Amino acid sequence: MAVEGESTHAPLAGRVVLIAGAHGGLGTAASMACARAGATVVLLGRRVRNLERLHDAIAKDPQVASAPVLYPLDLEGATPDDYAELAQRIGDAYGRLDGLLHCAAEFRGLTPLEHTDPATFARALHIGLTAPWWLTQALLPVLRKSDDPAVVFVVDDAARVSQAYWGGYGLAQHGRGALVGMLHAELAGTPIRVSGLQPGPMRTALRAKAYVDDQDLDARDPALAAAACVALLSPAGAADRGTIRHLA
Repeated sequence: MAVEGESTHAPLAGRVVLIAGAHGGLGTAASMACARAGATVVLLGRRVRNLERLHDAIAKDPQVASAPVLYPLDLEGATPDDYAELAQRIGDAYGRLDGLLHCAAEFRGLTPLEHTDPATFARALHIGLTAPWWLTQALLPVLRKSDDPAVVFVVDDAARVSQAYWGGYGLAQHGRGALVGMLHAELAGTPIRVSGLQPGPMRTALRAKAYVDDQDLDARDPALAAAACVALLSPAGAADRGTIRHLA
C-alpha cells in the first residue's frame, strides 16, 4: 500500500502513524490532527462503530490527503501474538512504522481501593500499562525500519492520580511515566525516540467520570493537546526525546 500525502508543508508528510485508543477523547482529536498533518493514520481501538465513524470523518476531510486505516483490536483481550500479527501487517503494507501514539486508558470512576472490584483494578492496570508495552515491544522491529521513528505515551498528572480513589488507573499512569524514562534509556543508542505528553485537564468522557459535578472551567479542548501530539511525532519532536512535555 502506498503512503500518500507527501507535502513539505505538513509536519507528518509521508509518515505512517498508529494511534492506540483512536476513538477516545484525545485519540479522536489526535487522529484527525495527524491525518491533517500529512500522516497515514492507523486507527486502533475496540469499538468498531466508533472507529468507522472516525475513519469516515477523516476520509471525508478536505484537508486530508491520505486515507486512514482501521484496525479494530481490544487491548484488554489482545495477546502478544495479536500484536505480533499487527506488526507483521504494518510491515507488509508499509515497510515501516514512523510513529506510535498511546492514548488508550481505562477508568471507571473514583473508588476506594478497598471496594474496587479486582477485575476492574486489573483491567485498568493492563490497558493503561501492560498492553501499551506489549504493543510497543511488538512494533519495535518495524519502528526501526523508519528513518525517524517516534513513540509517544500520553500520561496523566502523577501528583493528581496519586491521591485517594484513583486506583488501578492512577497506578498505571505512574507506570507509564516511568516507562518513558526507562525505554528512552534503553533505546538511547538507536534512532527510536521515546517521549511523553501530559496534556493536563481536557474535556473528555474520562474526566467526566472523575469530576461529575465539575464545571470544567480549567479543562481544555483535546484539539490543543492533539497539536502537541503532532509535534512530538514529527521530526521536530526530537528535542523532547526522553522527556514528558507538560502543556501549560
